Amino acid sequence: MNYDPRAPRVPEQPDGAPTTTWDSLAAADSRPLPQFLLDHAQEDMGNAPLDVARYTDEAFFRAECEKMWPNVWQFVARQEEMPEPGDYVLYENAGRSFLVTRQADGSVRAFHNVCLHRGRKLRTSSGYADDFQCPYHGFTWKTDGTLKQIPCRWDFPHLDNVDLSLPEAQAGEWAGYIFIKESEGGPTLAEYLAPLPEQFDRWSHDRAYTTAWVAKVIPANWKACAEAFMEAFHVSTTHPQIMGFTGDVNSKYNLYGDHVNIAITPFGVLSPTLGVSDNEQEIINNFLKYNGRVVTPGTTIDVPEGRTARATMGEFNRRRFADLFGQDLDHASDAEVQDAFTYNIFPNFSPWGGFQPTVVYRWRPWPDVRHTLMEVRLLGRLKPGETAPVPTMKLIEPHESFADHLGQLGVVLEQDMDNLPHVQTGMEASKTKALHLAHYQESRIRHFHRTLDKYLAG
Repeated sequence: MNYDPRAPRVPEQPDGAPTTTWDSLAAADSRPLPQFLLDHAQEDMGNAPLDVARYTDEAFFRAECEKMWPNVWQFVARQEEMPEPGDYVLYENAGRSFLVTRQADGSVRAFHNVCLHRGRKLRTSSGYADDFQCPYHGFTWKTDGTLKQIPCRWDFPHLDNVDLSLPEAQAGEWAGYIFIKESEGGPTLAEYLAPLPEQFDRWSHDRAYTTAWVAKVIPANWKACAEAFMEAFHVSTTHPQIMGFTGDVNSKYNLYGDHVNIAITPFGVLSPTLGVSDNEQEIINNFLKYNGRVVTPGTTIDVPEGRTARATMGEFNRRRFADLFGQDLDHASDAEVQDAFTYNIFPNFSPWGGFQPTVVYRWRPWPDVRHTLMEVRLLGRLKPGETAPVPTMKLIEPHESFADHLGQLGVVLEQDMDNLPHVQTGMEASKTKALHLAHYQESRIRHFHRTLDKYLAG
């Protein structure tokens, strides 16, 4: 299956594939969809198996830390975490520690969080600072990274001609998201993210703010965690409760360049694995029971005679999200107010698109090859005149559930989390050492590993 932007809107399907595709649903939408969602960006990623050593081998993990992580743009914070000059965010990943700071002119800069005297971390949490003074001996840096003070200056004459500014990483901002890149050179942030900024401009992420932020340490490799959110193939066995309104194997997958891909999973339709149903009311009832993230509990929606659950939910969501966001959404398609537009930006950042409360995932090794800090944010939209509160991450214990903090979304997440420890131990026990992926439905995973290999070869 080799798609390109010139492909027909509803491409011919391989033998045995569902005859209903996301494109055919888009063709029946009550509003026009943007062309970038209708285009096809696929390529043949081959069928070679993956070696489980990618997830279990310490040497492979060290190679990622040395060759990949320093050379990629990493999402580190949202603008509402550091709104004022002097605010800073502590960002740590893969053995590195950074202070990402708001400057007096409103720009953002990032510095290595290490005292140049005896190596102590300057800060161990996010916050506000007039300067960065080391708690060990008092060496002090301004928030622009330049040296401010050396205690007992007379005893360091050998440093008179040494530049003692804090080493700096590249920093960039897009739509309220803040990124850093440790190494110099390489693609600009805009080049790295393309075509994401152009596509997301439609969905007003510049007005977004964090409404919830929950994290949990998962006993599995960071890539295994991320890949659980790159395909909808697992829905029928991992999330059976959502099959009544989720077109799991109707999903569409697009690949853009090296760093960006997307899965589009339709809601408001029955999973093809359940067969065919003409009970549209039952579909929307299931949607409200098991999804409807911001629907008031107990809400009911009646499907009018002759209409589909998908169109009915689209009309309902246009009204509720317009009220929630303070924005006219009459132009928004049914797809954009209910489907899962799950983007992935290599290596570990996954923001959802669409005109609905946004889900954002981030995965970081925490701290080794077998553990991951899984973070989930929900983003709302500011109405005119509103100011975003400063959010904090809630780190929950391993025995706690995302469901206790994120409702029905958390229930689905916990089902994924239940798989992952056994994925990790299963790969470590594997006799064949090979993972055999689907050609199309798991093409984003192949795309991810091809990009990873490019960095490891550099």
